[in-house]
Amino acid sequence: MHFASSRELRIMLALAYAALWSSCGGSSHSSTSSSSSGGNIQAVSVNGGPNGNYANGVFTNVTICAPGSSTCQTINNVLVDTGSFGLRVLASALTVSLPQQNDATGSPVAECAQFVLSTIWGPVKTADVKLAGEAASSIPIQVIGDSAFSIVPASCSSHGKPQQTLGALGANGILGIGFFIQDCGNACAVSGAGNPGVYYACPTSACQIIAQPGAKQVQNPVAAFSTDNNGTLLQLPSVSGSTSSANGSLIFGIGTQSNNGLGSAEVFRPDRSGNLTTTFHSASYPGFLDSGSNAYFFLTSSASGIPPCSSSEHGFYCPSSPDSLSALNRGSNGTSNTVNFTIDSAATLFANGGDSVFPNLGGPSAGNFDWGLPFFFGRNVFTAIETRNTPIGTGPFWAY
Repeated sequence: MHFASSRELRIMLALAYAALWSSCGGSSHSSTSSSSSGGNIQAVSVNGGPNGNYANGVFTNVTICAPGSSTCQTINNVLVDTGSFGLRVLASALTVSLPQQNDATGSPVAECAQFVLSTIWGPVKTADVKLAGEAASSIPIQVIGDSAFSIVPASCSSHGKPQQTLGALGANGILGIGFFIQDCGNACAVSGAGNPGVYYACPTSACQIIAQPGAKQVQNPVAAFSTDNNGTLLQLPSVSGSTSSANGSLIFGIGTQSNNGLGSAEVFRPDRSGNLTTTFHSASYPGFLDSGSNAYFFLTSSASGIPPCSSSEHGFYCPSSPDSLSALNRGSNGTSNTVNFTIDSAATLFANGGDSVFPNLGGPSAGNFDWGLPFFFGRNVFTAIETRNTPIGTGPFWAY
């Protein structure tokens, strides 16, 4: 059985991070995703996704409406991703007609969202987005694989292979709820060599890279809520071993209601590159918490001392027996915490084709520590949004 490696789904607009920081001052297969619970609580489920073959994907339902109308559609199996920013949905899953965003010349606007090993291409449209009892009105979202934008510019595909279909994406969309308000920030708002090439104007001739103001960029829906808009809390149960599914909650707001208080959670502020510091085997690396990555992705096999898998589980680790490890996370504010975790062989884990939840799944990622979905099991993980007030100060930060 093939398992999608969502390491490729973590958005990597690395060229834009410094500008983002300065701007803030600092599907098909039967779904087991539950419906919204109302209020500020959104039900989520870790399961096999729309194709039944997704390892460690946490999915939810998202309601999309034509702006200011009651013409709405609920799309299931949307990946919940604390490592990206903004809502992206497959055109094949979308039936509601949404208005196209145009630039000042009247040309349609499209986006090349750049991820680690891939890109996502499609038009920017405007929608009302509803989650639980919250709503984000008239925000820009990206539609993936729209037939009217079938030609992917070479300047986009050169950043990585486009993922335009359900088979390639493994989800009906991506709900990016990380700690930035827009997906690119100031870097995309300027012209010239400093622009990372994310937004395009597409007249009848070839699409061209443009400067895109922040307000017209794809937006983090949570930041656009009228209340509970300062961050999120992702709650997933403890999982002792591989299993078929696990249900949890995505709670909106931090310290805004009785169900989203920080309690004893420790706060980790990112550095100017958007990372915390992870120390492993006496060496330090950039680290981040990312529910959109489906494993602990860290270092290379030679640096970690863990053998990689063969071709059938390419991209994951396959130790001969479970390997118990520990690493130290430190925020730029000085907070530190030791994380104990175990890496098991992906070949062993994937041997039972009925399982989709793997708390001990890991893989290589040169030079950094991507604390993917296994990190979230059994923890309350908060993600605070830039510039927004919380009981312990403004975002951005993680807390757990």
